[in-house]
Amino acid sequence: MIENDMIEHGIQRIGVEQELCLVDATWRPAPIIMEFLSKINDAHFTTELARFNLEINLDPITFTSNCLSKLEQSLYHYIDKTGKILQQFDSKAILTGILPTIRNKDLGIANMTPLDRYRALANSLRKLRQGMFEFHINGADELVTAHDSVMFESCNTSFQMHYQVSTEEIVDKYNWAQLISGPVLAASTNSPLLLGKRLWRETRIALFQQSIDIRQTNDYLRERSSRVYFGNRWIYDSIVDAFKEDIVRFETLLSNDQKTNSLQSLEDGTIPTLDALMVHNSTIYKWNRPCYGIYNNKPHLRIENRYLASGPTIVDQVANAAFWFGLMSGMPNEYRNLQTKFEFDNAKTNFAKAARDGMESKFTWLNDEKISAQDLIHNVLLPIAREGLQKSNIDEKDSTKYLKIVEARVTSGKTGSQWMIESYNNLRKTGTRDQALVATTAAIYNRQQEMKPIHEWSLAKIDEAGNFLNYYLHIDQIMTTDIVTVKSDDLIELVANIMDWKQVKDIPVENLRGDLVGLVTAGLLVNYLCKNEKEKKKKSRIKNLMITNPVTVSPETSISDALKIMIEEKTSSLMVVEGKKLVGMVTDRHFVKVSAKLIRDLK
Repeated sequence: MIENDMIEHGIQRIGVEQELCLVDATWRPAPIIMEFLSKINDAHFTTELARFNLEINLDPITFTSNCLSKLEQSLYHYIDKTGKILQQFDSKAILTGILPTIRNKDLGIANMTPLDRYRALANSLRKLRQGMFEFHINGADELVTAHDSVMFESCNTSFQMHYQVSTEEIVDKYNWAQLISGPVLAASTNSPLLLGKRLWRETRIALFQQSIDIRQTNDYLRERSSRVYFGNRWIYDSIVDAFKEDIVRFETLLSNDQKTNSLQSLEDGTIPTLDALMVHNSTIYKWNRPCYGIYNNKPHLRIENRYLASGPTIVDQVANAAFWFGLMSGMPNEYRNLQTKFEFDNAKTNFAKAARDGMESKFTWLNDEKISAQDLIHNVLLPIAREGLQKSNIDEKDSTKYLKIVEARVTSGKTGSQWMIESYNNLRKTGTRDQALVATTAAIYNRQQEMKPIHEWSLAKIDEAGNFLNYYLHIDQIMTTDIVTVKSDDLIELVANIMDWKQVKDIPVENLRGDLVGLVTAGLLVNYLCKNEKEKKKKSRIKNLMITNPVTVSPETSISDALKIMIEEKTSSLMVVEGKKLVGMVTDRHFVKVSAKLIRDLK
């Protein structure tokens, strides 16, 4: 088709996909997507992997004139329509890369959208993985965990942009899209928090890659690519090479019932839909993905930008779009034939730096120049974007409005991620972790209603967490996860010193597998110290002293039930377990703090 000049050219269209999180009255994920879709009955709205996510597909528009302000108006229209329907479910929609209040228990298979496509994808990935999906992400905090399904991917919500390109330019434009990914991402990060951990500035990048990574740890001698990846090399001759590479490297995960012969369709004078290629392409998640499609009976090629997070506001998203579309349109001639001028690994490294460090990144650019994200965007990329928008005849008023938002955000360093981290850190000074997460989430929604860009936002306030039931409902909302434990063979004298050093009255005992096997209390130690020296020598190890059946609860136990258990069992602490694994601990001190906060809230 390319050789016969069948691909549409002479026109540029753009399109976007808007993903959102659905939350209930307590700012937690609301798994109501199927009920919502039945109410709204609009083809622009569709499902995502989880029941608590929503996707809106806007109609393609020609990239010219006032298309950017039209894009903003369309987003407001559809999100306003979403909000009105959600009122029926006492729920709301939030624009955020990762919902701060999402919990591990929200990621169970029961919250997967009940459609065959998602079940088939999950089953295929599980078979290929042959084990748990493992996660290890380092930031200010560290996340180390594992999950038995693809559902961790549902934490991610994005703002995806499509840019139509002619066959004559797509190789240079695709390589250019790869090069600018790092700085564009740095200016737009919006997902620093996951499960209460402060991780990357754009944690979605690491999380998405690890959530569907089917490679095994014993593959370290083999060079394999994750299905979510940046790429490994420039494209040289044709965009077809990118599709061929993906067919060669990645197994087919999904298929459909279409039996059409594309070559026969072409011979018959009809446009092939290339269903098999499109389905396969949809299961390979390049951050810049080449796409084939048909619009108005004409086949086209486009580049899909997949790395930007949803939010923090509609106007910020359109500003990001103006920046990226302007850069794509305005690519200077000096950036053509990048494969002869710039090492691909530097572009890949720039992208990784941006995901980890955001606006604090320092990039490698042409001629091996080392340049800060701020200087690169201000001095090099924003001027290119302005020229690109002018080249495409974008209204100057729109161009100025949206690029000034990017400029102000970059100058201040106040991206969505920076705002979220600063808000969360401040909130933790006066509230619990859960209270801080709820207040941050509520504040995101409240600021979005003000329709101001992120660089004009005030920080979240603790009272935005609302009623105490929003953050004091289950035991996992008040438990401590930073627990000092000992082993059953530890000397009693050592354990006594540890308890003294850490100023704790109770200390759990774990075995080498991390299973809870006992509990040592201050009372037991006092009794032990009262014994004579002969008896002490007989019982010098903790296993001879510990309680072997400590009182336990699950993370989902309600706070009121937990308190009742503590009173009935006459214990000053509860061990919080999942299976046999210790995941948290609650003491009477936690309940005193909760009571004090509740009294203040009720005043």
